[in-house]
Amino acid sequence: MTHLTQPSPEGTRLGELWSILPEESGVDERGVLHIGGVSVEELAERYGTPLYVYDEAGLRRQIRRFVDGMAERWPNSEVLWASKSFPAAGMYRLAAEEGISVDVAGGGELRMALAAGVPPERLHLHGNAKTDAELAMALEAGIAVIIVDNEDELDRLERLLTKPQKLMLRVIPGVEAKTHASQATGGSDSKFGLPMDQALAAIERMRAHPLMEFEGVHLHIGSQILEVEQFAEAVEKISTAGEFETYDVGGGVGVKYTYSDDAPTVEAYLDAVVNAAREHLPADAKLMIEPGRSIVARAGVTLYRATTVKRTGRVFVAVDGGLADQMDAALTGQRFEALLANRATEPWTETVQLVGRQCESGDLLVDRAPLPAARVGDLVVTATTGAYGYTLANNYNGALKPAVVFVADGEARLVARRETYDEFLALHAPSL
Repeated sequence: MTHLTQPSPEGTRLGELWSILPEESGVDERGVLHIGGVSVEELAERYGTPLYVYDEAGLRRQIRRFVDGMAERWPNSEVLWASKSFPAAGMYRLAAEEGISVDVAGGGELRMALAAGVPPERLHLHGNAKTDAELAMALEAGIAVIIVDNEDELDRLERLLTKPQKLMLRVIPGVEAKTHASQATGGSDSKFGLPMDQALAAIERMRAHPLMEFEGVHLHIGSQILEVEQFAEAVEKISTAGEFETYDVGGGVGVKYTYSDDAPTVEAYLDAVVNAAREHLPADAKLMIEPGRSIVARAGVTLYRATTVKRTGRVFVAVDGGLADQMDAALTGQRFEALLANRATEPWTETVQLVGRQCESGDLLVDRAPLPAARVGDLVVTATTGAYGYTLANNYNGALKPAVVFVADGEARLVARRETYDEFLALHAPSL
């Protein structure tokens, strides 16, 4: 068996990087990164690059931290995984195996969750602009709860309902989350949910309808939030809507992407939410949370191969992926950290622009990344990219969507294969 360690050699920041890389990672005596006991060299050879690689044991462990931690603190509770963070059938199946409920935000996510074996009674449907077709799909499947966003949605449900359906209402809590503007959803000008005065009228409308079973209220203040006090504030705000059977206080707890990030632990987040609930919510109410990014982000990395190294005005290390597989870098300006995964323990002697292959100056994966002097053919890993990479994967410049592998106990298994050129062209068959 290969002996793996997590060293901190002089001339590197590898010692700090272990808190960002997957839990089940280490390097061998040659300095080659292994995840789940499998070397990145083997993964690149078997599955090609770019490649999304997930530490399966880490995923399962993180789910248990949320589910078990919540149950210990507030027994009448439910944890839902926000599946928009990584909508892959293999992840839906893993979630079902671990007994966590799932929220979906569209017909495609709903279909995938059902196909992967998530029981309908563990599914919640979100969305600010649900169509008749999506609502009908959810009703036919018999999902647990639909989170209503607006009065127009109630109009649709009045037309579509033929049997009782549990509903919750999304409200705007009026909490301005400290995060990127694109990830803040709880402020007074949010496109999601209704302000309190309109919410109370919608609740009365649901309660008056014979087939609408109103369960409670839902909120979500945003994503990648690093201060747990904001979640406590949201719980206090939601309590002003009234006393209900269920309160879903959403998700959004942030993760450590960079050396400088100070992300809360799962335990600190749960303590903040539950302590606020004890102070402001009915003791017998059901309490729900919806972690997404915080379950999958750290467990996943993206594996690339360096294709070009240029030392011109700056040092550019270009890889065989880019915005097509890591759009979040451009959308939110999120900083990621990188590693030469086949030479991890060598001194980090250069500061480079890690760039992708898409024809866009904004195709910058990591700005000023410290690395050893890179060579063509080196393997590069961007850490903590398990959330929203696969979600936002696209075909920019004809790129093919990467494969996804889960690794555990020295074994790798393919959970989503790489897109092919034939599949890419199939959508254009009417023109061909």
